[in-house]
Amino acid sequence: MQSFYRRPLPISLVAFSSAEGRALFREALDDGTMEGYFPLAEQFHTQAEPSFCGLGALVVVLNALAIDPGRAWKGPWRWYSEELLDCCRPLDAVKRDGLTMSQLRCLARCNGAEVESFAADRSTLAELREHVLAASRAADGPHVIAAYSRRVFGQTGDGHYSPIGGYHRGRDLVLLLDVARFKYPPHWVPLALLWEAMAPVDAITGRPRGYLVLRRGAQPDTSICRLTTEPEAFRAVATELAGALPEAIAGALPGTIEAVMEAFFARLSPAVAALLATRPEATSSDEAAPQRERLDAVMAEVRRTALFEAVRCALEGRAWGEGSAVQRFLDEKEHPFELATLLVLACPQTLFTRLPAALGARLEALRAPAELPPAVRAEVAFLAAQMSALRESCCHPA
Repeated sequence: MQSFYRRPLPISLVAFSSAEGRALFREALDDGTMEGYFPLAEQFHTQAEPSFCGLGALVVVLNALAIDPGRAWKGPWRWYSEELLDCCRPLDAVKRDGLTMSQLRCLARCNGAEVESFAADRSTLAELREHVLAASRAADGPHVIAAYSRRVFGQTGDGHYSPIGGYHRGRDLVLLLDVARFKYPPHWVPLALLWEAMAPVDAITGRPRGYLVLRRGAQPDTSICRLTTEPEAFRAVATELAGALPEAIAGALPGTIEAVMEAFFARLSPAVAALLATRPEATSSDEAAPQRERLDAVMAEVRRTALFEAVRCALEGRAWGEGSAVQRFLDEKEHPFELATLLVLACPQTLFTRLPAALGARLEALRAPAELPPAVRAEVAFLAAQMSALRESCCHPA
């Protein structure tokens, strides 16, 4: 295979380390529009794979926002790296196909960031300039990730993500901190040209690209469970949770909470049954121990919930067909009753709205966050937020 060492920067762009690039930096710094640069520069990172530009850009921004991932990276240290960004799309799929804007937004949200997404056909150059100016003036966020086509710059390749590291008001230039540092250095780009580069249609989505504005969220991801589906596959799950499954549960005419649970699991599709899993354990015993302790603690608290006994009785109270979705769930999961309880707690309330009023009220009382132990409440909140992000990603893409 032919190999390459970097690419020459097109003459329309200004290398950050060039004499002109350094002069632009000094002028922008004096103007107060490089404040956002410093936290990003502290975390500037080279993407780990050729198709990991979205993950690489997100790692830079999450660490710049000082968001605690709540999970170990290496040894005792909690820190964002690409391998931790696995909650919306499997890393193998990202390595193969990269990320769309909606998938990147989903990842950012489930990793503790507040995100606004702006597609080029729903925003304006003036609005982009306002967001860039706000980000460049603040050291503690927000930060902007640009999604654009390299071809418009005269660069090789096409779709790419990079954080915007600063702004030069006098010449209307932005500093792109290109996370593919093996290919191009950080460089200054005319903002109007960047805006133009957001317009070409992404072949995967059929939509133009754009930009994302990220801020530090209120709650970091400290969960031990995750949803294992991709946004595209979640469309079928979302349809089932919103339509066929509520109708089937109500059609079973359950009279008790346990009967509701039995009706829920009896009609569970393989896609929904496979939705929930614990996070993969770390590869070394030193790293696995804290996760194992947290997993055991959360599972113990799940068993304390009022809903757990109804779920356990429903799953143990009948013979499930060999090879059925439920039987595979019971056979393959380490904590099947506890995970099944978490799945029921995290499902949207609309799943049970067709039940008789009194029965539905009793069930919602059992699912009420205030009634859950703290660790379970946090786990359910994270899973529900990830469901919401996946639903938005697959059904209402940016």
